[in-house]
Amino acid sequence: MRIAISGPPGSGKTTICMLVANRLDYDFVLVGQLFRQMAEERKLDLGTFGRLAEEDETIDKDLDERMVALARANENIVLEGRLAGPMLKGRKVPVFAVYVDAAEDIRIQRVAQREGREVEAVLKEMRTRERSEKKRYKAYYGIDPTDKAFYDLWVDSSNTRADRIADMIVERARKAVAEDARQVEEAG
Repeated sequence: MRIAISGPPGSGKTTICMLVANRLDYDFVLVGQLFRQMAEERKLDLGTFGRLAEEDETIDKDLDERMVALARANENIVLEGRLAGPMLKGRKVPVFAVYVDAAEDIRIQRVAQREGREVEAVLKEMRTRERSEKKRYKAYYGIDPTDKAFYDLWVDSSNTRADRIADMIVERARKAVAEDARQVEEAG
């Protein structure tokens, strides 16, 4: 069972991803870490690398190929990334796709607290990052990662604890896998 968890910065998706992977005893992949590794490989800071990615689609294509290859190589994995669900579904890789969202003010507070930064600086950076990513995803793939049609489950984490959301994801993913198996058995 592959599970992809997507959502904006500060939504809690990384924490939830790790909790889900722990509950299932699965490996997890943080696609953002892959992007950061790629920036480091080029000796660029994240902002500069993000701007470069707006002009050079091979960066996102390379990132996506790395993520898809990891997913295809491991059926028991949890992936966290903005395009993980839509990208895997688009490539016909079986996946239970989840979108974790939260109100912008809550997301900004979470990121500011986590990173020990000023709220205004986080707000500016987050909006710039989200615009950059949305522009790239639309230009390169014609994908809006906030389109609910890509997801099997959409969760708002604004007022729900991460452990409760992780339990919900595990339960719903198991039900989806059981239903898929039942349908295959009936068809066969």
